[in-house]
Amino acid sequence: MPNFRRNFVEGGTFFFTVVTGRRLPIFADPGAVDLLRDAIRETKECLPFEIVASAILPDHLHMIWALPTGDSRFDRRWSSIKRNFTERWLSRNAVENEISVSRQRERRRGVWQPRYIEHTLRDEADLENHVGYIHFNPVKHGYVKQPIDWPYSSLHRYVERGWLTPDWGCGLNDPDQIQQNIDIDLLDP
Repeated sequence: MPNFRRNFVEGGTFFFTVVTGRRLPIFADPGAVDLLRDAIRETKECLPFEIVASAILPDHLHMIWALPTGDSRFDRRWSSIKRNFTERWLSRNAVENEISVSRQRERRRGVWQPRYIEHTLRDEADLENHVGYIHFNPVKHGYVKQPIDWPYSSLHRYVERGWLTPDWGCGLNDPDQIQQNIDIDLLDP
C-alpha cells in the first residue's frame, strides 16, 4: 500500500475531495447535507478555518479551506467533521450496514472512505482553477446543466457577493474550458 504523505503548511489553503463509503449517495438526502453542515459548524467552533469554496454532491464533496496563521492541521478538522457527521447520520438512520472486523478494529463505520485527496494551493491561479473545478463539478457529473442550478455549491455565495455572474460556466460542455491545470482523474475518483 502506498505511503501517503500530507503537506501540512501553516496558514495554508487546501483543496479537498472527500468520498462516501462505497460511493453511497448519502448527500442525495437534503437532511444529510444539513447534518454535514452542522458537523462542519461544530468543528469550526473548536478548530477555526474558512471555507473558500465548496460543492456537496450525492457521493462526494469538494472544498477549499484556508487555515488560520500558524495552524496546519486540516487532518484534525476532517477527523472531527467525519466523526460528528457519522454520529449524527447513524443516530438518524438506525439501520447500519454490516461492518467488517477490520473496519471495526480501525474504528471505521463505513460512512466515509478512509482517505481523502488533498492538494496544497500554490498561488492565485491554482486557487482560481480549483474554485472553477468545484463550481463546475455538478455539471461534469450530469446533475445539472448549469452550475448555478446546483443547490449545494458556494457558487451561490460568489454570485451574491458579485464575484461571479449567475451565468458563470453556462454553455460549457468541457470542464477543461474552466480548469486548465487540474488532473481531473486524480482529483475526482
